[in-house]
Amino acid sequence: MAGLAEVRVAEERLRGRLHRTPLLSSGALDRLAGRRLLFKCELFQKTGSFKSRGALNAVRSLVEESERAGAGRPRAVVTHSSGNHGQALTWAAQAEGIPAYIVVPRTAPHCKQAAIRTYGATLVPCEPSDKSRAETAARVVQETGGVMVHPNQELAVIAGQGTIALEVLEEVRETHSPAQGSAPRRQECHKKGVRSARSTHSRFLSTQAPEVNAVVVPVGGGGMIAGIAVAIKALRPDVKVFGAEPCNADDCYQSKVRGELTPNLHPPDTIADAVKTSIGPNTWPIIRDWVDDVLTVSEEEIKQATRLVWERMKLLIEPTAGVGVAAVLSEQFQAVPRDVENVCIVLCGGNVDLSSLTWLTDRPGKAE
Repeated sequence: MAGLAEVRVAEERLRGRLHRTPLLSSGALDRLAGRRLLFKCELFQKTGSFKSRGALNAVRSLVEESERAGAGRPRAVVTHSSGNHGQALTWAAQAEGIPAYIVVPRTAPHCKQAAIRTYGATLVPCEPSDKSRAETAARVVQETGGVMVHPNQELAVIAGQGTIALEVLEEVRETHSPAQGSAPRRQECHKKGVRSARSTHSRFLSTQAPEVNAVVVPVGGGGMIAGIAVAIKALRPDVKVFGAEPCNADDCYQSKVRGELTPNLHPPDTIADAVKTSIGPNTWPIIRDWVDDVLTVSEEEIKQATRLVWERMKLLIEPTAGVGVAAVLSEQFQAVPRDVENVCIVLCGGNVDLSSLTWLTDRPGKAE
């Protein structure tokens, strides 16, 4: 099981290779939630999502192991992905000169498939089910002699995602440092087309970043929430960790309720394409023991929350990132004690398939 030590190793391994994404805020969303919200903006991460953390940690781990053993680099890396992990793994492998083979469900967003090809991977199509993804990936591993890097059950991937929690706690701590005085340190955001969070998003930067009382994380296979949970609970056991899922893909919620791993029986139908996979055997024990609760939200709530972030924060998040926002704005979250006042939501990615936004015209009215 990945723990804090593994997350710390990942932090050192990734240092200087990835963006330190900003922690932003929005007064408009604070008022809607009735709490202070902080947004960890992983949409600004390399390849457009948090997945680069785990993918790069996994690839660098493989390379380091090969070097220690005096062996050559892996012949290839293989994974299955609805898009974001595939992009991230290809990017990380390309930097090391390693070929990548990505098994992609035929229903994956076209923009994500195109991005994977752009990074240089070989795409292998499969049916949109966990079974088809796993079987196709196993066949590709056999055919290529490559190494499987699971998108969420690989321990190095889980540890890499856990670095999100370390950054959140550090960013909040820096704003409380006496050396900072009354003006908080602004986080630089080096992404294409944006020089910094200071110049582009200053009206959303936290002016008094509070201590975090809770972290809300969208859940697909569970790699991100597992990594965040082990780091948060080791360093700040008082901080609550909440998962957020679509009602149509609620295997994590069902697993928590039943006390046993309960995968989705059928391919989920949800606008949040990056959380259609089920949690697995390596992420479930961490979720079972360290995640405080899992909240589920409807498709309409996801759409409304995503649109709110677009309109009010001017951040082009993908609907999967809207799942966490929807959870905090939901009636369920109102039942969370009011002393959980300062809530961090991970905006996990920004790889939006602009050709699929018919739902914008399908629903009447505008976000309020």
